[in-house]
Amino acid sequence: MSARPPLHLAVALDGTGWHPAAWREPAARPHDLFTARYWADLVAEAERGLLDFVTFEDGLGLQSSHPTEPDARTDQVRGRLDAVLVAARVAPLTRHIGLVPTVVATHTEPFHISKAIATLDYVSAGRAGLRVRVTARPDEAAHFGRRAFPPLRAEDRDTPAGRALTDELFEEAADHIEVVRRLWDSWEDDAEIRDIATGRFIDRDKLHYIDFQGRHFSVRGPSITPRPPQGQPLVSALAHDSVPYRLVGRSADIGYVTPRDTGHARAVVAEIRAAQAAAGRAGERLHVFGDLVVFLDDAAAQAEDRKARLDGLAGHPCTSDAEVFTGTPRQLAERLLELRQAGLSGFRLRPGAIGHDLERITRDLVPELQSRGAFRHAYEADTLRGLLGLARPANRYSPKLSASLEQGAPPSAV
Repeated sequence: MSARPPLHLAVALDGTGWHPAAWREPAARPHDLFTARYWADLVAEAERGLLDFVTFEDGLGLQSSHPTEPDARTDQVRGRLDAVLVAARVAPLTRHIGLVPTVVATHTEPFHISKAIATLDYVSAGRAGLRVRVTARPDEAAHFGRRAFPPLRAEDRDTPAGRALTDELFEEAADHIEVVRRLWDSWEDDAEIRDIATGRFIDRDKLHYIDFQGRHFSVRGPSITPRPPQGQPLVSALAHDSVPYRLVGRSADIGYVTPRDTGHARAVVAEIRAAQAAAGRAGERLHVFGDLVVFLDDAAAQAEDRKARLDGLAGHPCTSDAEVFTGTPRQLAERLLELRQAGLSGFRLRPGAIGHDLERITRDLVPELQSRGAFRHAYEADTLRGLLGLARPANRYSPKLSASLEQGAPPSAV
């Protein structure tokens, strides 16, 4: 048995897989892509493998092979269902696995997101989270008409204008998360009385104005949805560089990172931990997950050949912001355990072709990790926070917490 804590594992669900030609695979089910049953089947398979959670990709514009603008391709999957609504539909069909839809903070009001994710937490009985994204695509901004972004090429990101825009978007995302978190706390846990004899349904004194005033948002509150079952559903974000690393350290419960190797992973974890400490959160548990795109088969050559065949259908090699792994489940287990040495507590795997690679994760990789004492044999908690070893936080507006903070006690001590 490994002396280290077991790994946490998640899968990132996006269309038919992370390879742009995955929809042309025999097991891809492209005709089912916009049905509830398709997504329910994927999440049921992930739960069969005892995974901690799944994430659902989403965006405010059509998928594109170009990072900053739409393309004209018709040979790749285009179109999505709403991630939050998919998660809510799947929730009653599952019992243990966490459900983490993507939300775009740049154009979505935090009040709407707070009640949507709180509702998902109720529907799932405490298994909700969210993945926060930002976007600078002009075509997405044009859907809303409230702001405009200049065209920004990938090579422009390291210019003064590109850096300023990045700083602004992530500062806005941090405020977005703060408003969402305050709204989740705006009802105390016992605000609902539901006393038929006295006719009192709620205790109005236990609903709180959050009175958030910032550069990007001005929100009074309270929420219209009672405090979620987890108190605070999980907040996560993908991070590739110092600015998003600071967002993870300041505001998230989970950060997804894309290390090139073990040394790079160690440096990324150190930077996030420094940002966490600078934000006054050094005593809190913050998970850092490594992201990998995976193609898995019984032999490494099979996986490489399958990827090469898909590359040929797409007309170009599959590349990614994350490491693209081709090999056997045993080799992937060894790779994950190697990367764990750098301080990663888990991994979010992106199946290259979901119809094939998701089952190789749940039915081959998981047993391989279990045989090494590196993964659970049964779900040990009923909530997503519980699966990740995170306590249910006290409500910031409760008199007990407020009094303790005034006396200088850290929130974790309450």
